[in-house]
Amino acid sequence: MEEAVQLFDKMPEPTVTSWNTLISGFNYNKLFESSWLWFSKMWISGFEPDEISYRNVLSACVAMQSISFGKQVYSVTMKNGLYSNGYVRTGMIDLFAKCCAFWDALRVFYDVSGCENVVCWNGIISAAVRNEENWIALDLFVQMGKQFLMPNSFTFSSVLTACAALKELEIGKEVHGWIIKCGAEDVFVGTALIDFYVKSGDMDEAVKAFSWMPTRNVVSWTAIISGFVQKDDCINALKFFKEMRYMNLEVNNYTATAVISACAKLNMIEEATQIHSWIIKSGFCMDSVIKVALVNMYSKIGVIGMAEIVFKEMESIRSSADTLAVLISSFAQKQSSQYVIELLRRMLKEGVRPDRFCTSSVFSVIECLKLGRQMHCYTLKTGLIFDLSVETSLFTMYSKCGSLEDSLKVFQSMPVHDNISWASMIAGFTEHGYAERAVQMFKDMQSEDTKPDQMTLSATLSACSSLCCLRKGKEIHGYAIRAGLGSEALICSTLITVYSKCRALQLARKVFDMLVQKDLVSYSSLISGYAQSGLVQEAVSLFCAMMNSNLAINSYTLSSILRACALPKKSGIGTQLHALVIKVGLDSEVSVGSSLVMMYSECGSIKDCETAFNEIDKPDLVGWTAMISSYAQHGKGLEALRIYEVMKKQGINPDPVTFVKVLSACSHSGLIEEGHYHLNSMAKDYGIQPNCRHYACMVDILGRSGKLKVAEKFINNMPIEPDAFIWGTLLAACKVHGDVELGRLAAKKVIELEPSAAGAYVSLSNICADMGQWEGALEIRSLMEGSGARKEPGPIDLMWQMALFHPDNDMLKTIALDSNHPFSKELVNVGANDAISATVHAKLLGAKLMSSTSRVETRYYVVIYFFSVYTAYSCLV
Repeated sequence: MEEAVQLFDKMPEPTVTSWNTLISGFNYNKLFESSWLWFSKMWISGFEPDEISYRNVLSACVAMQSISFGKQVYSVTMKNGLYSNGYVRTGMIDLFAKCCAFWDALRVFYDVSGCENVVCWNGIISAAVRNEENWIALDLFVQMGKQFLMPNSFTFSSVLTACAALKELEIGKEVHGWIIKCGAEDVFVGTALIDFYVKSGDMDEAVKAFSWMPTRNVVSWTAIISGFVQKDDCINALKFFKEMRYMNLEVNNYTATAVISACAKLNMIEEATQIHSWIIKSGFCMDSVIKVALVNMYSKIGVIGMAEIVFKEMESIRSSADTLAVLISSFAQKQSSQYVIELLRRMLKEGVRPDRFCTSSVFSVIECLKLGRQMHCYTLKTGLIFDLSVETSLFTMYSKCGSLEDSLKVFQSMPVHDNISWASMIAGFTEHGYAERAVQMFKDMQSEDTKPDQMTLSATLSACSSLCCLRKGKEIHGYAIRAGLGSEALICSTLITVYSKCRALQLARKVFDMLVQKDLVSYSSLISGYAQSGLVQEAVSLFCAMMNSNLAINSYTLSSILRACALPKKSGIGTQLHALVIKVGLDSEVSVGSSLVMMYSECGSIKDCETAFNEIDKPDLVGWTAMISSYAQHGKGLEALRIYEVMKKQGINPDPVTFVKVLSACSHSGLIEEGHYHLNSMAKDYGIQPNCRHYACMVDILGRSGKLKVAEKFINNMPIEPDAFIWGTLLAACKVHGDVELGRLAAKKVIELEPSAAGAYVSLSNICADMGQWEGALEIRSLMEGSGARKEPGPIDLMWQMALFHPDNDMLKTIALDSNHPFSKELVNVGANDAISATVHAKLLGAKLMSSTSRVETRYYVVIYFFSVYTAYSCLV
């Protein structure tokens, strides 16, 4: 341009054409400020700019996005009368549209009434669409038609874009009919039609529009492939891509990105690998956008190893802020915190500022409170803290890191709360054991006139589930119905969980049956409810129904059904389920493996426990605790302690539940010293303060070993106040070892703490009875009845009542006639088919019954007497 300027300066008499040529040259070389300066020189030199001059200078103003310069130019055109020129008006409209001053653009358009310039109409319609004033764009299109102006391809493309944004399918179809009538079916309009039908959700019409196109370019092919990707129809997307390649058409980056997105499915690993190979072969592998798409694809299909390889290949490529943000989001979705933090450091090192989406993704993977506070400081410095999504992800991070206090502070400092923030805070309180506060948060939300959505209602229902509060759950259910959300799948699945935990299984089943489309979550919730209530047959039946509906089985469902099979010790069903677990390849899953361990433990097969545990790839704390518990239940305390040590060597720290199982192992095996060591280790090595459950285990260890006085001293020296469970444990030990005096003391403590607990009275009464102190036993029973405590009747109690009031009861006859019945074997000591012995035995028992002085003794003899009578009867008949 320097030589061009020198030549221009040597011209003795430059003309308007030479000025225009020079200004156009500056625009061509993107020297827009120089273009403006030379236009100013032209004006000062006394030359009258023509329409070409104004077009060039307005193009420079558009590139610089300088409204002030543009307005000065337009003022000049108003003076010399060129404001009505098509070039001038189109240039000004374009300038205002790109500078987000649409209403100024509209004012310029209406400065000339009855405009017949189609280019100007196209400019103002395009400006309206660019500024998301889509209804105005359609209104302008109607006005254009009323003036009998013929729209062209640019007009139709803009109008179809407006219809797509508004999702106005019918209006778009009318425009389509006009296109056919006008014969404007070129490649640009055809592509716009495809895009319109895709965004309106009508893929059938999109395919028809594509098939009717006389010629197709890479843009139209990419549009139809992207449409199938958006509709989650990866099969057709790959089918059209294959057809495109068969026709030897050029493929660009956008097409490749769309195809990569089509392969981002869990069951399409083979196709994803093939597309990656084709990308390398086609030379797209050096493009950063393609690399990002590949990382995203491998992250979604779960092949993190390949995602990491592609990411490492990108280190030599300088990535934009958008590229790095997408990468961070991809790794964040798979909780790959290491790569997320590495990418963040790279962004900051290259001077790229993370945006709100990127920052929210970083917060989602942070599990270290110190790092989270550093990121918090960064958002304060950069001003990102004022974004609602960043604030929500920030207090969610604090909640996840265990700092609920900081989480609440951030939440309360937010000027505006949306449904996402409310739902996150409610869920945070529930997860940390403050379900009552979570329900209160829901009430606070309503007081702020925020209308809850299904996410918020689901979070509140989870809080009701934690509280096992049926009434509150029903209230939220009623609110959801009134809000028109009662049939939403998410709400129904959570309701099933609430009703199941509250033992309202009929209501849970009713909600389940109301679901139009039952998904895996709803099935799993109800199966879990049946399992927790011990309804094995119902749980297995529902599981079979789920299998017949061809739903994929997940680890949660299998864990629930395995827990159900452990309740009645049905090892046969459990073994069949274990075979299914191996068949579907979930035997290495931690939750499934842990459930198998617990099931086999309940069924008494410690070898199968070990086999199931060894199949787990990387056992977590739950898995290790389940194995420790299994060994403890089977009296293998040393094995339990050995595996506990192995767990610690693996770098897994125990939690309070683990210590309960470890102390139980010591109790079952009489390991007193080891029990003391592990109890002291809780606070000393792991900062866990023992609770009543841990101290009760230690009392049980001492009690089983007969050290009752030591156990009493231990209770009195505890740093926390002993509860009824601890004294109850000592009472049970006193019963085993026959210590009446200490048993009285323990029972007295239990009754003081829980006056309505019948167990203490019964245990102390049994101790007296075992020692032959019948009067004392009767006295304690009388005290129990006077206190209002009520013991649930057991089998012997029921026999006693039937023998007294219903001597002809069929149940008594059945038991008496059945020589294999446990009560008959235990209570009737007569020879088989010996009627005389049975009769004599019954008479002797009758005499004892008449002479008995104790109520307990009387009850005992009554039951045995009637068993003997019916046994004698069975021998005679």
